[in-house]
Amino acid sequence: MEPIIDYQGVEILRNEHVALKEVDLRVMPGEFIYLLGKVGSGKTSLLKTMYAEVPVAKGQARIFDYDLSGIRSRDIPYLRRRIGIVFQDFQLLSDRTAYANLEFVLEATGWKDRQERDDRIETVLRRVGMLTKAHKMPHQLSGGEQQRIVIARALLNEPGLILADEPTGNLDPDTGMQVMGQLYEISQNTGTAVIVATHNHSFLHRFPGRTLACGRKRLQAL
Repeated sequence: MEPIIDYQGVEILRNEHVALKEVDLRVMPGEFIYLLGKVGSGKTSLLKTMYAEVPVAKGQARIFDYDLSGIRSRDIPYLRRRIGIVFQDFQLLSDRTAYANLEFVLEATGWKDRQERDDRIETVLRRVGMLTKAHKMPHQLSGGEQQRIVIARALLNEPGLILADEPTGNLDPDTGMQVMGQLYEISQNTGTAVIVATHNHSFLHRFPGRTLACGRKRLQAL
């Protein structure tokens, strides 16, 4: 089985300063990985290299079939279709319903058939237990419900990788545990690799996975 992520000797710069160096990382399909570290330790920068938001400054970096060190701008949208992203602050469009948020993504990624879009949206909403809330506006949903919609959005294009950057940061502990449970279940049952950047160590015992830490400009296994 081939790794979906293969980083060798990678260096990442932010604002011309080294954020991380000598990063070696291989991620296999279906893995559940925690990425720990303090604010400013390079966690988010590392995740952003994976969807080509931050360039790789040095080393070899492959994700799926893409060479990140030389990826062409026209290939970046195709790479991102294969990655689901879950943000701390949800980033839902506030002027449209949960359903319309998901339809917007499908339309933007080339789903032209209305019935196929409807079927896919129903599938992912059912998966996260939010089918009955499809026509609610974001402000009508709790933080946990909004994050479930975000997870549904991340699942739309059946990604091989989900990146979750502090996905429970704006949630109460019980709701955060439920959201983590959903991400864990996705990795266990679909073959999708999930990388969660967090500073909440309480998840590690409940949902065991490989644990990595950013610190002193290095990525290390714990």
